[in-house]
Amino acid sequence: MKRSDKEQLVAELKSKLEGAEGIFYTDFTGLNVKRMTELRRRFRRAGVEYVVIKNSLALRAVNEAGLLGQALKGPTGVVVTKDPISAAKLLTDFAKENDAKPTVKGGLYEGAAIDALMVKKLASLPTREEALSILVGTFNSVLSMFALALEAKKTQLEGSELTPQASA
Repeated sequence: MKRSDKEQLVAELKSKLEGAEGIFYTDFTGLNVKRMTELRRRFRRAGVEYVVIKNSLALRAVNEAGLLGQALKGPTGVVVTKDPISAAKLLTDFAKENDAKPTVKGGLYEGAAIDALMVKKLASLPTREEALSILVGTFNSVLSMFALALEAKKTQLEGSELTPQASA
């Protein structure tokens, strides 16, 4: 590969990394072409970039983007995403279906280095949409309970006005 081609690849990856919330490094060894194509298809549907690039070029792009990259060994695929939780879920689910492949080497989440265990923890978190629906549901239940309490108090006050008071 020519030097200019390498520089272009690094520049393209750098531009993708600058807007990313999360970056995961994977080892795709053991995935055949059919499985790899399916993984790429799932990532594409979710709006996630998956790039296979030489480790030295990936590390250069990460460092040029102002992030602190970790040393990479072996075949590496780089997952670049604006929604790290969804990407982690997708990656974890795909690995469960395919004999724990691809394996996660680590990555970056909000600028901090993370390991494979942290990626699994991210996958267990609710997505932004799920978290918002949980929050709205919680607000709704609190407001409903408040409305019921007010109604009960209103009924209680109306009932006490109708009963005659004992005069002493």
